[in-house]
Amino acid sequence: MRSKEIEEYKKSLNLTDEQREVLVGLMLGDGHLETQNGGRTYRLKIEQSEKHKAYVEHLYRLFAEWVRTPPQQKVVRSRGHESVNWWFQTLSHGAFRFYAHQFYDGARKRVPKLIHRWLSPRALAYWFMDDGSVKSAQSRGVIFNTQGFTLKEVELLCKVLKDKFTFMAKPRKQKEGYQIYISGDSYERFRAIVEPYLIPEMRYKLPKSD
Repeated sequence: MRSKEIEEYKKSLNLTDEQREVLVGLMLGDGHLETQNGGRTYRLKIEQSEKHKAYVEHLYRLFAEWVRTPPQQKVVRSRGHESVNWWFQTLSHGAFRFYAHQFYDGARKRVPKLIHRWLSPRALAYWFMDDGSVKSAQSRGVIFNTQGFTLKEVELLCKVLKDKFTFMAKPRKQKEGYQIYISGDSYERFRAIVEPYLIPEMRYKLPKSD
C-alpha cells in the first residue's frame, strides 16, 4: 500500500468494543503505545516470549485490520543469554490517543484514575494472560506483576479489584516494586470471571483446584 492509500484506509478504522476492553488489559500488562509525531497518533506494540507465541498470534488476529505485518521473531540478548521474542505493531492512528493519554505520564506508564470504569471481566482476563500468574496450585493466590506502577497506583487497582469483583487483593512489596496479590480465598471467583476469555494455550496459568 502506498502512503496515500494507507491514510485513506486508516479513515475506515474504528476500535470495536472488544478491542477497547482488550486494550485496557494490555495497557495494565506488557502492551505499549508509541508515538512518532508528538502525540497526534499512536501505535500499539505487542511483544512476548517464545513461550507465548500463540498468545501473540491471537492478539494479532484480534487487531488484524490494524496491522500490516504479521508477528515476527526477534532475538533478544541479555547478560550473555539469547532468547526469542515474538512481536507486532499496529498502524499509527488517532484512535489510540485516548488510551495513551490515560495510561501514560510522559514516558512512564501509569494507572488511570478512572480505571474502575474500564476494568471489565474481559480486560481483567487479558491483563492476567499478559502479566499474571498463580503462585501455586496449593496456595491458589493470584499475582499481578505491577512493579512498574507506584504504590498509590497499585493500591488503586487493589481497591477496584475489591469493589468491582469482591476479590481479597493487596499490594505485596518486592525488590523492584509492588505486586498485587489476590488471596486464594478469592480464587474460585477469579477463575469463574476470567476463564471464559482465556485462550486454550494460556489456560495453564489457571490450574483447576481439586
